[in-house]
Amino acid sequence: MASSLLPRVASMVAAAALLVVVACQKQPATPNAAELATLTALPQVAAAPANNPSSAAKIALGRVLFWDPVLSGGKDVSCASCHHPASGYADALDLAIGSNGQGLGTARHFRAPNDFPFNKRNTPTVLNTAFNGMATDGNYQPATAAMFWDLRAQSLETQSLMPVATLEEMRGHQYAEGVALDSVVARLRGIAAYGPLFGAAFAEATPITAANIGKALACFERTLVAADSPFDQYMRGDKSALTAQQVQGLNDFVTSGCAKCHSGPMLSDYQLHVLGVADNTKNPASDAGANGSYAFRTPSLRNVALTAPYMHSGTLPNLQAVLNFYDPGRGGQAPSANPHVSVGQRDPLFPGRVTNPQNIIAFLQSLTAASYDRTVPAVVPSGLAVGGNIH
Repeated sequence: MASSLLPRVASMVAAAALLVVVACQKQPATPNAAELATLTALPQVAAAPANNPSSAAKIALGRVLFWDPVLSGGKDVSCASCHHPASGYADALDLAIGSNGQGLGTARHFRAPNDFPFNKRNTPTVLNTAFNGMATDGNYQPATAAMFWDLRAQSLETQSLMPVATLEEMRGHQYAEGVALDSVVARLRGIAAYGPLFGAAFAEATPITAANIGKALACFERTLVAADSPFDQYMRGDKSALTAQQVQGLNDFVTSGCAKCHSGPMLSDYQLHVLGVADNTKNPASDAGANGSYAFRTPSLRNVALTAPYMHSGTLPNLQAVLNFYDPGRGGQAPSANPHVSVGQRDPLFPGRVTNPQNIIAFLQSLTAASYDRTVPAVVPSGLAVGGNIH
């Protein structure tokens, strides 16, 4: 009789063990409280640096400069060509098409004949760049804010002028890099409508200068604040603003390790990390990132659902592909997608596992704000096509 009970006992023990395993699998991991606490609502107004206080006149000037293709060598590209409100102030492309481009968003293409390369990296959104560099405690310094994928510029004032002098972005073949800004200043001084606009914005004897172009563009870009997302509303006290899945996705985002780099109110630590992202084959050479290290800055996840494709190379088409990059589902470490970066070279903060990716995607969608400035001017002072050759 005892021997006949053995199989039954063994079966019961096995069933109990299975229940324990299943129960353990169903128990959600506890999110790191410290990391969770850094994910807070954004301010609703951006601060300006001491040397460039905002004013209505500067904002108005910056708006028309942002949309005026007169800043480009071929008078065919404006800031808005690649940072358009229809694409969340990005461009919906893997790599941007600047000089000699035609069309908008995914329809944008090079005109023939063409000898310009694609822009080297994916276009970040301008939305909320006013808060770039914001630390986990909410503090930030707009005069030293981190810009670009490789941190090569600080502040919107500095960043906004660099595309004007870059061959494939806006400069074209019309003039050399070293004289690009002076050439644009000379153009603006020759346009009667710009004189009063610069004069109202800058109380100087000669207000049309390269520095003031950068200051006006920066003042306008600091108005492109999108801080009313469901996540912001939730963090300000409206607990109905997120669905149950989005709340769980927030927890899964933290327990998966995403918040180790995507931290703070902007969901970015603004640090450089080596991830081994695949190069874009449209580039003639491998993109080695900051200082040849294959490190790139953590992008903000604000309004991320509006700005596909993703990563510095634009090689990941959607959010599911991004999560698959971190956790391809084969167990163990995800392989490096870049032959120039070994798994051992990858940043130690690289997530080892992504928990409940569909929940995380739902959470990421809660970072999309509904209210931000989508205004397109009817005309620009140069009389050129608003936005450049985007139609």
